[in-house]
Amino acid sequence: MRVVYCAPGSRPDPWLAGLRAALPGADVYDWSPGAAPADHAVVWAPPQAFADEQSSLRAVWNLGAGVDALLRLRWRDGLPLVRLEDAGMASQMVEYVLHALLRHYRGFDAYERDGREGRWLQRRPPRRSEWPVGVLGLGVLGAAVARAVAGLGFPVHGWSRTPRTLDGVKTHAGDAALGDFLAATRVLVVLLPLTDATRNLLDRGRLAQLQRGGVVINLARGALVVESDLIALLDEDHLAGATLDVFRDEPLPADHPLRRHARIAITPHIAAQTLREDSLAQIAGKILAFERGEPVTGIIDRARGY
Repeated sequence: MRVVYCAPGSRPDPWLAGLRAALPGADVYDWSPGAAPADHAVVWAPPQAFADEQSSLRAVWNLGAGVDALLRLRWRDGLPLVRLEDAGMASQMVEYVLHALLRHYRGFDAYERDGREGRWLQRRPPRRSEWPVGVLGLGVLGAAVARAVAGLGFPVHGWSRTPRTLDGVKTHAGDAALGDFLAATRVLVVLLPLTDATRNLLDRGRLAQLQRGGVVINLARGALVVESDLIALLDEDHLAGATLDVFRDEPLPADHPLRRHARIAITPHIAAQTLREDSLAQIAGKILAFERGEPVTGIIDRARGY
């Protein structure tokens, strides 16, 4: 069995060593143009040249949950493309959301601004009942976040394309329910995949449906949110703040308006970083199951885009 690794910009040696240890007897190598054809590919954002050249692959294994970079390429019809499921990312997402949620809910963001500007002002303690949280996207990561937030006693709403049931979460499904979901939400946690249907989904019209004083926490993809509309609603005081980990342009330019806005906190796409050992264990286990003819989970539906 031949396994090729392709993740431009990464350090391949630790991944190659891990794959060799997890797949004894496999021929594991890093891709460069002209490399031998492989049976399986372990990739992150490979170039089109890789997809063109590796035409005999049996499956492609993505080193992340987000698959928009993979789906931009032209692959052979019927070739299974498989994404990571959790692999240590869910707990990181939960930590990030809880930190951002509590920062806005307790007013720590406002107290930080007061401190910088020389003010000494105590605010009324908030009530959780006044801070309903909406999780937009209830996949593996979104469901974990929704359960954790509900466990803290916040009212939680969840939206997904198809119906889901989660204990402690009021769920909404389908395009017709999106407006009601947004209207019920003060803190919006964005965990949708980026597809043709979701690109620019959160424009002025939809963001304005959030409750006044609302907050946006985006951990998914920058192109889900129309950034200029978000800034306008912050400037008009309809929204009170935002915490953003993802952007249309990454790295975010130093002079970008999002960097200069007093009500926006940014982080450099670190909400859930790939954990090598967890990812290798999951991918190797699935490759071995695939080779035995057993079903594997996480296969991407190309028509849906996730």
